[in-house]
Amino acid sequence: MARPRLGVVKFASCDGCQLTLLDLEDQLLGIAEQVEIVEFAEATSARSAGPYELLLVEGSVSTPEQAEAIVELRRQAAKLVTIGACATTGGIQALRVFADHDAWRASIYPHPEWIESLATATPIADHVPVDAELRGCPIDPGQLLEFLTATLLGRRPRLPDEAVCLACKRAGSVCVVVAHGEPCLGPVTRTGCGAICPAFGRGCYACFGPRETANVPGLRRSLVVLGNAPADVDERFAGFTALAPPFARAAAAGLAAAAATGGDDARR
Repeated sequence: MARPRLGVVKFASCDGCQLTLLDLEDQLLGIAEQVEIVEFAEATSARSAGPYELLLVEGSVSTPEQAEAIVELRRQAAKLVTIGACATTGGIQALRVFADHDAWRASIYPHPEWIESLATATPIADHVPVDAELRGCPIDPGQLLEFLTATLLGRRPRLPDEAVCLACKRAGSVCVVVAHGEPCLGPVTRTGCGAICPAFGRGCYACFGPRETANVPGLRRSLVVLGNAPADVDERFAGFTALAPPFARAAAAGLAAAAATGGDDARR
């Protein structure tokens, strides 16, 4: 019986989520026995244009060529799964959504006219239908293993939708909001990181994006009431998962308010 054909491809990203797959090490050997890895530039020189039974896609769409390529890859893939913050919510490249794209490009490259890039970097789902997504920056190896195992066995993956706050409680970490007044997105962010930032006294940056029932406006109001400057709170929402709809709405509202007042009340 032929093994399912697996492909792993990347767009605008750092390769960290692909490395998470390689870091499964012993488990990866078992997975490799169950699938035929036909496309994975990070791991093998063997290349294939498809078709794929399962295609893992890392990275956001950031150039005109990528916008065309993802359409063809979708046509070749029976199941397309986005992995990581870049592929699911735009990633760090999407920060230019809130800035002047041409000015940023000119400040980085000596000859910006040589660089072909889109004015915005967008998640894969903005371009083609996506069958499933794994969140994180990078993705959690345990969640990746659960997803691959469930897919091969033909069952639904059991992925958590708990808040980061629960991971903090289990780890015995002190709440950075209560103890230090730090803006923290833990209450509205899906767990998966092990609550690393709060363990070191920093507020959550929402690497795994919003939970399904996240009350983002309520958290924003609460953080401001607790003494955080609106601009500091909005910066958290305008991070590398900023194109997740609940965060995008909060970030846009904050920027609009700052623009309406000329930024005078941003730090009050």
